[in-house]
Amino acid sequence: MALRMAEHVATSFDALRVEPTPVHLRATLDGTPALDTREALLVWEPGRVVPQYAVPVADVRAELVPGGDGDRHGPGAQPLGPGGRTVLTPDTGFGVHTTDGEPLTIRLDGRERAGAAFRPADPDLAGYVVVDFPALEWTEEDAPVVGHPRDPFHRVDARPSHRHVRISLDGRTLAESRRPLLVTETWLPVRWYLPQDDVTGLTGSDTVTECAYKGVARYLAVGGRDVAWYYPDPLPGMEALAGLVSFFTEHVDVTLDGVDVTRPISPWT
Repeated sequence: MALRMAEHVATSFDALRVEPTPVHLRATLDGTPALDTREALLVWEPGRVVPQYAVPVADVRAELVPGGDGDRHGPGAQPLGPGGRTVLTPDTGFGVHTTDGEPLTIRLDGRERAGAAFRPADPDLAGYVVVDFPALEWTEEDAPVVGHPRDPFHRVDARPSHRHVRISLDGRTLAESRRPLLVTETWLPVRWYLPQDDVTGLTGSDTVTECAYKGVARYLAVGGRDVAWYYPDPLPGMEALAGLVSFFTEHVDVTLDGVDVTRPISPWT
């Protein structure tokens, strides 16, 4: 029987996973150097779909103090990928740990980040601490990192298309285009990015989010509800997205070449 690769890879989500990264990794706490390493690891705790950085304790310049309540905000497991599997996304705070270990507080020059580090009990991670990404400001080589650490097994592709895409909500057309950009991204629903000239009826929103792969997104709303977003200045490699508008297909109706598209199930459902 043929094996669907996405389902096969997703079976590893229940394990503690690790992958070395070759980058020179540095981080600061409010501008003060907190760590500097060339021996970083990417670590996915069980159930996590996005990695965190783990660094040798010897390369941490800050004080690591046992204890501290880490960030436990956000939802529980959410649906992602095939087969109805649920995962913990970056929306769930770092303090929700799914493997044994010791929480640590980071202290540096009179400032602290409670529970922002974690010493896993797994012997394969002996001598390392995992660090909460939002607690520090990060640089890989000379490039700032936004959103979260990048997953080397994650891919984003953007392709020009001639498909006829129509977006509507409650019977009202919000966009119609024959010059969309098709964006496919590992684990996420297909997204259609449309020229602003082909979009109507949206108003600006105060919502701003960061994507590790695409950059800083600004949002657009209908009746006060965020339904779409765009990247004013995408990260290198994603320049084709600049200014194009994409919709939460979980919340709007999509017709593709005259055929209705089923709304996907995702963390944004």
